[in-house]
Amino acid sequence: MRLKHKPWAAEYIAQHSDVILPNPEDYKGKWHEVFGNNNPVHIEVGTGKGQFVLGMAQQNPDINYIGIELFDSVIVCALEKIEAANKPSNLRLLKVNGEDLEKFFAKNDVDRVYLNFSDPWPKVRHAKRRLTHENFLKLYENVLVDNGEIHFKTDNRGLFEYSLVSMNAYGMSLNYVSLDLHVNMPEDNVMTEYEEKFSKKGQPIYRLESQFKTK
Repeated sequence: MRLKHKPWAAEYIAQHSDVILPNPEDYKGKWHEVFGNNNPVHIEVGTGKGQFVLGMAQQNPDINYIGIELFDSVIVCALEKIEAANKPSNLRLLKVNGEDLEKFFAKNDVDRVYLNFSDPWPKVRHAKRRLTHENFLKLYENVLVDNGEIHFKTDNRGLFEYSLVSMNAYGMSLNYVSLDLHVNMPEDNVMTEYEEKFSKKGQPIYRLESQFKTK
């Protein structure tokens, strides 16, 4: 994804610390204090422009959502959407690297991880950068509750097949697999910006739900 530089983004982000938390490491193990309740916490790693995480927060007020995105010029788009939607109280953003999840979340802090239209990193030598590589799966497992879930969507068949193999090899249960989500799309499906774009072109959307097994 080519990013358009937005020189005003950093200042705008700093002005909205109630949505994009400036020191997320302070809340490790304390996320329920941030939201003021004991509702489940779902995170989206690579939240992009925020359409999905905002839609999920609006659809499910009894679940707390945290969108994670590294780049100023992208997360600021999500922030603008959230501001326009009157800032749902069950939604926060973190401008951090997904590789650093354990700096911000303790074991049992997270109930579900969403991965939507992640970079496929198609070259073999870049496999470790894929968000469904075993190194990332271990990272998610270390912050999720026992039997925690990963929900994954992509338009990239190669990445989808790789993810199925990776999760199976890791010992995860595959509870749901769709090779064309929009053929029998669930009523509660919230689309990302990419999902709308690719589905309109007739490209199939691949989706899976996987679950870690208690060891």
